[in-house]
Amino acid sequence: MSPQSTSRREFLERGLAAAGVAGLGWSLADPAASAAAPQQPAGPASSAAAPLVERAVAFLRPRQDAKGGWSTEREPGITALVTAGLLRSGQVPPADPMVEKALRYLEGFLTDKGGLSEVPHANYATAVALIAFKYANVNGRYDRTIQSGQEFLKRMQWDESEGKPREDVFYGGAGYGGNNSRPDLSNTAFFLDALHDTGLPANDPALQKALVFVSRCQNLKSEFNDQPWAGKINDGGFIYTAAQGGVSVAGKDDAGGLRSYASMTYAGLKSMIYAGLTKDDPRVKAATEFIARHYSVEENPGLGQGGLYYYYHTFAKTMAALGSPTFTDAAGVSHDWKAELTSALAKRQQPDGSWINKTDRFLEGDPNLVTAYAILALAYTRAAAKA
Repeated sequence: MSPQSTSRREFLERGLAAAGVAGLGWSLADPAASAAAPQQPAGPASSAAAPLVERAVAFLRPRQDAKGGWSTEREPGITALVTAGLLRSGQVPPADPMVEKALRYLEGFLTDKGGLSEVPHANYATAVALIAFKYANVNGRYDRTIQSGQEFLKRMQWDESEGKPREDVFYGGAGYGGNNSRPDLSNTAFFLDALHDTGLPANDPALQKALVFVSRCQNLKSEFNDQPWAGKINDGGFIYTAAQGGVSVAGKDDAGGLRSYASMTYAGLKSMIYAGLTKDDPRVKAATEFIARHYSVEENPGLGQGGLYYYYHTFAKTMAALGSPTFTDAAGVSHDWKAELTSALAKRQQPDGSWINKTDRFLEGDPNLVTAYAILALAYTRAAAKA
């Protein structure tokens, strides 16, 4: 066992009592375990989640278009999310004709530069496609694709190679790519997901650079966030981006502070975990205290129903990274987050097996995208893979 793995287990085995979190472990946050997991036989879905996923898969099958994807008129990133969700669900194997067709569609965007470098949202699409390729990587089929995609993402990260020193607010971040390359926390979180899930360790320079950007997106005045708005709200939550003066989708308070919201806070906390921070770090403590105060499976706290399914997906992956079946909120209530999330998704599933958000922000009026988020969220309610 590596020293890093030991420290991560010790992190949550010692507890996060000060933040209102009980009995958490690091088993799912260990990079070596996470990197191997997609190739291992995964445990069964919960009895409640399995039929939800089955109906969702039945919804998606006939909606795959002639190109091999879903919502291909938008961008290939949606197909990558659907494919990753299908594979991660445990109900659809890589050899399924639907998945094979989707993988061929995604492979059609690969270039010699690595990744899906020529699509409009190249960073985002490459990040989510790498996760799909990882889950489909049987007998090393996508080893080279994954390695070249990792290198592409690293080149696109804002750092010294673009003339951005550590002091620059862009430093370490990732944007959509193409003509919209301003870094933001959402894309940086997907960037970190891709590199972490495909096996890069927490101490990799790309993850450590990303941590600098992630820290600057937190409403926490500290040595890690030198932005003028950092201490105005100071609640430990996260905003969308620290770039260009700072932006929060949740808006500003009367004093000009940038309001935190839950989906970005879960994304920020997960990113810090992947970059190797421990419970003793003030950034982790503050973020965990924020989610303990705002725990919910009924809304995306700070945005209400806006971005709800993105929130569900990020909530589930972060809770899985924390590694415990329960989460204790600030009032001392212990939550079986897997059961509560499954119940929340069950009552929102449409008769045809899809999900859709009537609050159509962030493309959540697209049932292909939203159903992909829901399947991915449910995937993290499954039993852990056996080594």
